[in-house]
Amino acid sequence: MIKEVEGDILLSRAEAIAHGVAPSDHFNTGLAHGLREHFPVMVKDFRHYCQQNHPHPGGLWQWAGVGEQGKAITIISLLTQEPSEGAGGLPGKAKETHVGHALKALAKLIKDGGIKSIALPRLATGVGGLDWAHVRPLIDKHLGDCGIPVYLYVTYHAGVAAAE
Repeated sequence: MIKEVEGDILLSRAEAIAHGVAPSDHFNTGLAHGLREHFPVMVKDFRHYCQQNHPHPGGLWQWAGVGEQGKAITIISLLTQEPSEGAGGLPGKAKETHVGHALKALAKLIKDGGIKSIALPRLATGVGGLDWAHVRPLIDKHLGDCGIPVYLYVTYHAGVAAAE
């Protein structure tokens, strides 16, 4: 079940938060920046993972840690964008094929990994540069019948908890 909500995804009560990034992303903009502020060790772990594994767009990376009030949280970085062209460069743009492959991998992770609820932003439409009208059907296709609550944050309101 996909439910559109408004609010601050960082305040989500979902078990996992998924977001789009590029391989070797620096987490400098958008939701990734907010995640970096809340979970700096996650970014360090992501950089280590990328250095060791050289991931390609279309995959994902999962991290588990502790969030607010000691609550366990899972962050799933969907590799929706092209990597930067050089060290320290800006991430490339997202591609619909990368988004589709990453969402397919996410659906498998949900099924195999026992995730009970997940929150997503308007994936790949900010820094990624894609049109929401093309991304939303991909979310419906891959997550529409995954059997768990999917909270789709369609409008961002800083510091406001969504009615999930």
